[in-house]
Amino acid sequence: MRASYKAMSPFMSAEEATTMLRIAEERRVFRTYAEEALNDGIGESLPQRFDAAFNYIQNGIDGLGNSDDVSTAAQRTNYFRETYAYGDDIQAPGVEAFFNHPELLAVAGEVTGRPLVVPAIVYANILAPGQELAIHTDVPEFRGADRKRMPQWLLVTMLHSGLFDEYRIPIATCVSWFGANPGGAFAYFPEGPQGRRESMPATHNTAILIDTDKVFHGVERVTPKSFFPEIDKGATLTFEGSAGWSLAKPDGSEVARYQWEDLRYSISWKAYCFADEAEKAKWADKTDDLTLDYILDTLESELRTRGVLTGVRPDPTSFAQALVNEFIRFPAAKAA
Repeated sequence: MRASYKAMSPFMSAEEATTMLRIAEERRVFRTYAEEALNDGIGESLPQRFDAAFNYIQNGIDGLGNSDDVSTAAQRTNYFRETYAYGDDIQAPGVEAFFNHPELLAVAGEVTGRPLVVPAIVYANILAPGQELAIHTDVPEFRGADRKRMPQWLLVTMLHSGLFDEYRIPIATCVSWFGANPGGAFAYFPEGPQGRRESMPATHNTAILIDTDKVFHGVERVTPKSFFPEIDKGATLTFEGSAGWSLAKPDGSEVARYQWEDLRYSISWKAYCFADEAEKAKWADKTDDLTLDYILDTLESELRTRGVLTGVRPDPTSFAQALVNEFIRFPAAKAA
């Protein structure tokens, strides 16, 4: 079944779109979206999104292989992120019009079929020339299970397993683009991982609202410059007025300088979507929450039912890899 989504062009008024660029400039410093610490006892030696990372290193963004070495592949996907709003905490003055955008609220209800929409977060991503984003699905939430309490790869596995649908909190995601870089199209698979890959240009003041928790998606390579600089954990991208954006190593030494037209700048909005007040109340009062033990036991039982696992449960790292390998099926190759 084809995923429900809606593209919006233009997305905001010209003045509002310009404000989105100014917000990034006023934020000034963007830091890399480094992997978070790992949860004790559940695959401690693995990155939070090892599912997408390992698939990208092996297959690249198009499923046909990756010619980069592991270090370069990691740097290509080590993009820059800053949070603009999280719940009632507005961290970037001027983003309020985006956070509570009337069209977003209406479209989210329309696309998800759940009319009670609660905005949750707004964040911005910047990709430098030569960067791209691995094909993946976003981190979902369930009652009692979110990224603050459990590993991201586990939450993604839970969704793809289909075993916890009654606990899932549907989330609508809007991805919008501002700026003039001609590359970095939004690649997605609305017909599922075995379906045709489609792409939407990252054109200034356009957007798409879609269930990115279920639909595989990524970012095609941003138009490269003459060389691809090192972008390691701890690198910064700093706006310096008319001099543009300075890319610096963790020690502060500059390695490249860019103008707005060199960068891919997107703002993402996520909102919880409920069918009615009763569904919202069940989420809010936490009376029917999942526990980690229940989640792991349920997944283990399914592995045994499928004949994938016999004997005792393996060590945490091996168990994590077995879960991801069994339940998450990435698109195999780029469709024509």
